[in-house]
Amino acid sequence: MEFRAVSEAVLRFRGDLPELLRRAHSDGEIRYPVTRRASIKDVAESLGVPHTEIHGLLLLTAAGAPREVGFGHALQPGEVLDISGPGGPVDAMRDGLLRPALPHGLRFVVDENAAGLVPLLRGLGLDTAYDRCWTDERIAEIAEAEGRVVLSRDRALLKRSCIAHGRLVRANLPDDQLREVLALYPIPSEAVRFSRCLRCNELLRPVEKAAILHRLEPRTKRYYHRFQMCPSCERIYWPGSHQERMLERYARLGLSFP
Repeated sequence: MEFRAVSEAVLRFRGDLPELLRRAHSDGEIRYPVTRRASIKDVAESLGVPHTEIHGLLLLTAAGAPREVGFGHALQPGEVLDISGPGGPVDAMRDGLLRPALPHGLRFVVDENAAGLVPLLRGLGLDTAYDRCWTDERIAEIAEAEGRVVLSRDRALLKRSCIAHGRLVRANLPDDQLREVLALYPIPSEAVRFSRCLRCNELLRPVEKAAILHRLEPRTKRYYHRFQMCPSCERIYWPGSHQERMLERYARLGLSFP
């Protein structure tokens, strides 16, 4: 371990964080000149790493044992700081030094540039807010007010201070994006697949077949008897071929259901 008595600090980015750096580095290590008072959050984000991607800040000191610090820690000359990513599933239900627990369980809000995730997450029963017309400001407001995890490919959005939980989605294709998100945020045991409207996100309600018979195609009338309806858009759902295709898609991603 090297401590330098000069006007620079050593930042060591771990895990998958080096791939986000926009400055030359040596295996994730950057010697950062400390020329002004700045927080770790500001410094990391100036280097290309949104604070949502950071899950550990460990200050290594010459005088004593390493200690955890928060985003507000002001970087000092001579300091060595380990900056780590999640490294595995995130326990978003527990308060930590870097961010508070999610107040209402695992809920998402998705940006337009990751919109392919929306029906896949909702199909798993995960509360997923989305509107293609929402601005970055609106998404940040919803994340803060409703305690949601922001999923986006937009670094600038995830640098907003009011966003506590988020993921800069790396993968390009929706299926790969879902695998990436679920590796960090496993499906809660209380989530029920096909319990939400894929269009509105509302929880579905059972509906009597007789009440919607006039809206059903002949084959649907004949072969299906259990139906659900969205209380908002009144879209009708049943365990037909669409659900079967989604189950096959989930199975290809390694997800299985009883």
